Amino acid sequence: MRPFHLAFPVTDLDITRSFYVDVLQCNVGRSSDRWIDFDMFGHQVVAHLVDSNDHPSTNSVDGDEVPASHFGVILTIDQWNQLRDHLSNFNIEFIIKPKIRFEGQPGEQATMFFLDPSGNALEFKAFNDDKQVFAT
Repeated sequence: MRPFHLAFPVTDLDITRSFYVDVLQCNVGRSSDRWIDFDMFGHQVVAHLVDSNDHPSTNSVDGDEVPASHFGVILTIDQWNQLRDHLSNFNIEFIIKPKIRFEGQPGEQATMFFLDPSGNALEFKAFNDDKQVFAT
């Protein structure tokens, strides 16, 4: 599988760098005074400096109000558990706490949502069986 590329808006590059490096353990690639490339589990995500960043829309999914605009990575269960535990060291406030969604149904997954310092919603999820990623 090839890595994906995603660009997203942020309001402070220094705080963003600290969050993605220290909290999410991403490596930094190229950067300028307006953007930073991060290696997020082998994928290129790029923070671009903007004046404001608002994401108010949500959709109801399995009883939770999921931010319509969000991104993240599908991890292994072990990686997901390690990240969940690691995030507790940083007192991350979850907008959707770590949980199992669609339990006992097609697409069952571990999921968690939280915001980066610029208000971007991040979702990290994991499946016991990767065949469930696109299960219907």
